[in-house]
Amino acid sequence: MSVRTFAAIDVGSYELTMKIFEFSGKDTMREIDCVSKRLDLGSDTFAMGKISNEKMDELCRTLKDFSDIMKTYRVKDYKAYGTSAIRETENTTIVQDQIAQRTGIWVEVLGNAEQRFLDYKSVASKGESFRKIIEGKTAILDIGGGSIQLSLFDNDTLVSTQNLRLGVLRLQDYLNRFEVRGSQKEELINEMAMARLDTYKRLYLKDREIRNLIVVDDYVSPWAVRKQKSGDKKEFLEVADFERLFEVLHDRNPVQIARAMAISEERIPLVFISAVLIKYIAELMGIQRIWVPGVTLCDGIAYEYAEKIKMFRGEHDFEEDIIACAANISKRYMGSRKRSDVLENFTTTIFDSMRRVHGLGKRERLYLRLAVILHECGKYISLVDIGETSYQIVMSTEIIGISRQEREIVANVVRFNHSRFVYDGHQTGMSREPFLVVAKLTAILRLANSLDRSHKQKFKGLKAVLKDNQLVLTVDTQEDITLEKGFFEANSDFFKEVFSVEPVLKHRKIF
Repeated sequence: MSVRTFAAIDVGSYELTMKIFEFSGKDTMREIDCVSKRLDLGSDTFAMGKISNEKMDELCRTLKDFSDIMKTYRVKDYKAYGTSAIRETENTTIVQDQIAQRTGIWVEVLGNAEQRFLDYKSVASKGESFRKIIEGKTAILDIGGGSIQLSLFDNDTLVSTQNLRLGVLRLQDYLNRFEVRGSQKEELINEMAMARLDTYKRLYLKDREIRNLIVVDDYVSPWAVRKQKSGDKKEFLEVADFERLFEVLHDRNPVQIARAMAISEERIPLVFISAVLIKYIAELMGIQRIWVPGVTLCDGIAYEYAEKIKMFRGEHDFEEDIIACAANISKRYMGSRKRSDVLENFTTTIFDSMRRVHGLGKRERLYLRLAVILHECGKYISLVDIGETSYQIVMSTEIIGISRQEREIVANVVRFNHSRFVYDGHQTGMSREPFLVVAKLTAILRLANSLDRSHKQKFKGLKAVLKDNQLVLTVDTQEDITLEKGFFEANSDFFKEVFSVEPVLKHRKIF
């Protein structure tokens, strides 16, 4: 069997990292090299909105070195991603172009939801340990330079995920600007963090008891991984282990800390901030045990690549996590789960029967499912302008695992399900391909929505058969469906316009 070599590059806020992976068979992913370079891009971005010329030069030199290393390993494919330090620059497109011109490496920019989803996949790459811990009530704390992400799981199901701007570099920038003395740092970090975390607890944690905490970061993780490999080699750490870390950080000078934790002195302030965040979030949630898998974004990038080329098949269904995230957003805005389930059955049945006509794939089917779940969330704000308010809610709410452009597709399908379709893609800011996806999914959702216009779930089943230029939909019912037939006919014109297929409704009386 041929061996495939892949490079994953993380252009982070504080460090550049490249990992080289080898895929030699199904479910076989092996890290064969890891190189990193400390480069604090985040301080420039978060303070000034741009990366300085000096750091831009160093960034390009390092990536050129990475490119040379890839050649020595005969890397076939690579993925390079920039996170918040690139994402939050005012001139992101120029930065990307400069890097490409000077290094030959194209750095894609990850949205926060995409980045956290890859971090989440990197944890899942740990297999049995991951499956074992999320069976119970578990939180994933993903600490980055610009923000943190808190994701809650219950019985292997994603309950909620929220982003808070409490990143390590961002907090460090505040401490530097405020000229905080060493003795004040923990209290000030606590005050800045708890101002956000108290609100988070009221809105999302409530009375939920979380027992397990998974920590993903670049600061405390190296120390924790070394600790797990030494001594009693416990897979999961007790909260007391982190309390001992605090004793080290509080009671020793920088040289002693660096020696005890096997890190450089310049990293100590960032380790301290990350440790404070872990400590207070663990206390807030009542955490009993902590798992630090020691994974990085690069592991998630490699995991996703392996899935794409069908070299790796994880047991966890990540698509259902995205659906669960949308379902919790709908619940927040008083959406009906019962009606969503009915509409999801209708829309996916129509979608699947039209495959050879619409030419859409698995990802677009996911967009349709998300649009169904969120299609009426705007009613929480307005019963008149449902389309526009639903669009604003979807665009303003992060859905883990999908990009901003993908969220825009979902939001527009939701909008045009209720309001007049805008044929000019430029008017909605969409290019040709996303515009056509929106048109096709809107036509399907409108037709499916007409089958439950009364919100009474009158149909017991739906069968869809594509014959020539007709889509024959057969339903079973024992009720009067005059209303549904009227709206079905009204929405048939748009469906026929988009697909050149005439929808036909047939019903059988059941007694």
